[in-house]
Amino acid sequence: MARATDKIAAVVGANSAITQSLFVTLVAEWQASGTKIAGVIAEPHGPSDRTCTAGLLRDITSGATYQIHLDAPPVGTSCDIDAAGVESACAAVLKALPACDLVVLSKFGKLETMHAGLAAAFEAAVTAHKPVLTTVSERHRDSWNALAPGAVSLPADEAAIRAWWRDIRDQ
Repeated sequence: MARATDKIAAVVGANSAITQSLFVTLVAEWQASGTKIAGVIAEPHGPSDRTCTAGLLRDITSGATYQIHLDAPPVGTSCDIDAAGVESACAAVLKALPACDLVVLSKFGKLETMHAGLAAAFEAAVTAHKPVLTTVSERHRDSWNALAPGAVSLPADEAAIRAWWRDIRDQ
């Protein structure tokens, strides 16, 4: 029997563009087989020289997009993440969460370490005992471990992610 933390998995330390592409492929596959998925996947948008390469979050349930970058970072920082955009995306995920089988969240990052951004979606999914799939950079691994101690770490590999979901789904 699996532990509750086995339901939470993160692709750790992998290139974001590769991981988001994997998520797009796997989400489409799982939805085609009838899995109800709530969450958001990051998409590039705009110049590639920004601090954050993702410019949009696409809602998996509705297809709506949320701009998550600022045209210029605030004075005194190089971070061009638009926290309001991420929090709007989070609100949409929270609405879809009760009816889903799986939650896929683009990443656990800087905003989430400060209990902002998608943090409420992570916390609600964990509290509701929903399976969660996300990415985490090495830089934010300690904060991730505090939120989800014992969560499964996965490589950026389709077969490994599929195997994790198959094991969770079939319990």
